[in-house]
Amino acid sequence: MTNPYQQAFETSLKDPVGFWGEAAQGIHWDKPWDKVLDDSKAPFYRWFVGAETNTCYNAVDRHVTDGRADQAAIIYDSPVTGTKRTITYAELQDQVSRLAGGLASLGVGKGDRVLLYMPMIPEAVVGMLAVARLGAIHTVVFGGFAPSELATRINDAEPKVILTASCGIEGSRVLPYKPMLDQAIDLSSHKPGHTVVFQRPQIAAELKPGIDLDWVELSAASAPHGCVTVQATDPLYILYTSGTTGQPKGVVRDNGGHMVALKWSMSAIYDIKPGEVFWAASDVGWVVGHSYICYAPLLHGATTIVYEGKPVGTPDAGAFWRVIAEHKVSALFTAPTAFRAIKREDPDATLLKNYDLSSLRTLFLAGERSDPDTINWASSNLKVPVIDHWWQTETGWAIAANCMGLHQFPVKPGSPTKPVPGWGLEVLDESHQPCPPGKVGSLVVRLPLPPGALVTLWNADQRCHDSYYSEFPGYYKTADAGYIDEDGYAYVMSRTDDIINVAGHRLSTGAMEEVLASHPDVAECAVIGVADQLKGQLPLGFVCLKAGVTKSHEQVIKEVVQLVRERIGPVAAFKTCTVVARLPKTRSGKILRGTMQKIADNEDFKMPATIDDPAILEEIEESLESVGYAKARKEPGQ
Repeated sequence: MTNPYQQAFETSLKDPVGFWGEAAQGIHWDKPWDKVLDDSKAPFYRWFVGAETNTCYNAVDRHVTDGRADQAAIIYDSPVTGTKRTITYAELQDQVSRLAGGLASLGVGKGDRVLLYMPMIPEAVVGMLAVARLGAIHTVVFGGFAPSELATRINDAEPKVILTASCGIEGSRVLPYKPMLDQAIDLSSHKPGHTVVFQRPQIAAELKPGIDLDWVELSAASAPHGCVTVQATDPLYILYTSGTTGQPKGVVRDNGGHMVALKWSMSAIYDIKPGEVFWAASDVGWVVGHSYICYAPLLHGATTIVYEGKPVGTPDAGAFWRVIAEHKVSALFTAPTAFRAIKREDPDATLLKNYDLSSLRTLFLAGERSDPDTINWASSNLKVPVIDHWWQTETGWAIAANCMGLHQFPVKPGSPTKPVPGWGLEVLDESHQPCPPGKVGSLVVRLPLPPGALVTLWNADQRCHDSYYSEFPGYYKTADAGYIDEDGYAYVMSRTDDIINVAGHRLSTGAMEEVLASHPDVAECAVIGVADQLKGQLPLGFVCLKAGVTKSHEQVIKEVVQLVRERIGPVAAFKTCTVVARLPKTRSGKILRGTMQKIADNEDFKMPATIDDPAILEEIEESLESVGYAKARKEPGQ
């Protein structure tokens, strides 16, 4: 007998129109669609053509009228400022509709762009919803992004208004936003009409008369604004992701398909019921923040947590456990990086014993590959299912997951389990032929992509086509490499450009990282491919050690090299590894392997805009020089 997952998966691929048409019943439409799926401009498919709706109405107003007015919509928890605040659905409706009224008075209307440059405070979510309420398009840029990077996004999106706050807080550091924003506007050829500033008590921004407005004053002086009806196919937001050319790619999400997919995912993937507390420990500047801090929980009538803090250091490695216990969190969704940081600071999870985590049913991990060691550590300590799932900025929600609301499969550490209904995941080889089970190839998704995936790139249809659809006609290219095993479980090994070629053998750096991470003294690791004259490329490892390790670095390196030899074989040619204090990462927790590789090979590199702490790159360079790379290389390939 087929289980509910299997049934849903098969139906979604055989009859996407019927499947998503049924899922769409969970959304309020002002006017129903003429057609569920329009394939007339493939590969640019459109969902729910002719339907009219409003995302903010579905995320806020409908719950106020449906009896959730007094339920918590947002719980704000900020250990860095010592602030906690609960906003009910009724209060959220008032704040959002007044800000929308203020934006409308500044000339913002349907189709206009509004850029948000915000810290992790509830106003960031209020701002996104207020823009959606007007039928306008928001583009959120991670707070604290460098002015030059912010300027490229201002020029591309051409926002009429910018919403910001006076500052963000990074650990114990107060980061003034207004000077960076002013500098970005100076650098931009496009000039927004107004900037609306939320003044935080930590620091007050200087406002320029006539251009800059106070957020609270503007909202207070404005009448509440109703929800503006838009086409389901109209854009809801633009979210920029790094492009290989240095020109960022603006991923466009629509209103209708996005709501249908996210609302459906809350119950099908995350097994969350309306009224429960869901916590995505991410940032609104990233896709996880858009999908699972702001939209999905609110569309579903759940309570979402806006957390301004870190997994460690605010104040300690028990921070996540406190939030779960205090707010009765049912499911936590975070990056593996967060758990590696917790595991490194508190290897025996001693702090966990201070908290009652009985409300927690599931931990979901995504953002980068979850190594089996981290999954095993989390599951043995939390004693709940730990679900790795895989998705991208472009996809907007999970491609592969253990769909907890449909059917719970046994976890295979290292695999995000099976493709989610709607995602026709396949593995193709270099000649575009299907790979047999267990063979690594390019992970691709058969078109049409399900609702909620990218519609196109902002003002760049051709670039979208070239980036995602041209290499494998009829498919979306994920640019990830991996395989599907004989049980149908997917394995995402590495970005396709992270497959290294060692003397003709195509090897996955992800598989080597898995081995390094399994060593009991290793808290975190990365493996990159470096140029080698003889073999083309060689793997080079970096390991961070757990707190309290007394063994010598030489001994640990000797042991991890031996481990790779045992588990992957001499073919891996894994001989060089270095111990580092920390790894360079983006603010969302992705390790900057490409940048490390350029440093190792002594190539020029551009400082990544998303880097969390640029000083780490100097530490990496010194470490690489100590093992004969970076400036110590005679020449590339030596």
